Amino acid sequence: MNQDIKIMNRNWVIFGAILIQLCLGAIYAWSVFTPELKAVGWSNVQTQIVFSTGLAFFAIVMVFAGKKLATWGPKKLAFSAGITLGVGYLLAGLFGGTNFWLTLIFIGVIGGAGIGLGYVVPISVGMRWFPDKKGMITGLAVAGFGFGAMGWVKLAGTWGNLIGNFGLAATFMIYGVLFAALTIAGSIFMKYPPEGWLPEGYQPHKVTGKKEHKPSVDFKPKDMMKTLPFYLVFLIFTFSAGAGLMSIGLMKLYPMQALQDAGKSVAEASAIAGTAMAVFFSLANGIGRIIWGTMSDKLGRKLSVLIMALSQGIIVLLFTKMAGTPVLLYIGATIIGFNFGGNFALFPAFTADLFGDRNVGLNYPYIYLSYGVGGILGPILGGMLGDMGNFGLAFTICGVLCLVGAGLAALIKHPEKKIAYD
Repeated sequence: MNQDIKIMNRNWVIFGAILIQLCLGAIYAWSVFTPELKAVGWSNVQTQIVFSTGLAFFAIVMVFAGKKLATWGPKKLAFSAGITLGVGYLLAGLFGGTNFWLTLIFIGVIGGAGIGLGYVVPISVGMRWFPDKKGMITGLAVAGFGFGAMGWVKLAGTWGNLIGNFGLAATFMIYGVLFAALTIAGSIFMKYPPEGWLPEGYQPHKVTGKKEHKPSVDFKPKDMMKTLPFYLVFLIFTFSAGAGLMSIGLMKLYPMQALQDAGKSVAEASAIAGTAMAVFFSLANGIGRIIWGTMSDKLGRKLSVLIMALSQGIIVLLFTKMAGTPVLLYIGATIIGFNFGGNFALFPAFTADLFGDRNVGLNYPYIYLSYGVGGILGPILGGMLGDMGNFGLAFTICGVLCLVGAGLAALIKHPEKKIAYD
């Protein structure tokens, strides 16, 4: 009976994790607000500064949140995330939503900080309850992040038409209330299992029948960063995330050019390229998080990361030959999006495999900084080479780097160092 209660609680963790991540995915819904902001005089650069600031505070505060997870506890941290994120959007709406500096502070800084506070909580709690299915639970949680962005975009636009019916300021306030309420509701289920609890029948040293080394200790960040696997994982994530983010930035611009070169009109090229990004890439991005995470529980994390980086490298290299043909463009966008989403399921679970489950909430934010590095280098590379009229070279460079990442994955071995803690 006692075991049944624990299993029931563990299943509720999935619900709470998805609920929280649906709200945190708001950062990727920013594009739905930019036309309204440009209509009142914002420049393109100003709209992107708010977005970039949100990403920066997301990553920076995530490191702080990882440190506070042990002292605050996951429930309090997730509650704080909901309040912070909700208040940021609510204040942006209350002050009109169109003042650049106020919006930068309320949504970029405060909203981004709220996302950073909450992001690692469902991952850390989920892995404690699902040590037998770390890839699956991580994939489900971060899929909420990916699909949440699409939902908030549609609610503000074509589905709910919130902006059209109520205006930008009111939409910010509505979202602020929803983000706070849903995240706080999800935080109720963010509790660690009892010390020493394991799922029935689970053997920690085995993964799908294959012997897999488990770290003799749970590494802390300072010790993790003394190991070679940390830097190998950091580089692989940088290359893979950079390729994906570069592709996102160019997924409409480059195919439009290639399709027009192939004889399509501007209107046709725009519609086809828009479909590739908004439908094929976006859906595959969310689905890939679930499938890659679940597959990695069967294949093992190292092999999964290797296959993902290898296949991403190949398809990114081939994309220069695919972008001008609609069917091939859709296939390329789907595979790139699928692999890009896989990053967010595989790397948290890989971090836990290599450096221990207990401190994954503390360690993963340092690994996740590689996403920030890739997010700067990849899109800038694409933009610079695009301005030079050579989009293809950007894809070639990123494709090669992904192949290098696959090679680095083959070199990773579990750290053996035994560390004594006070």
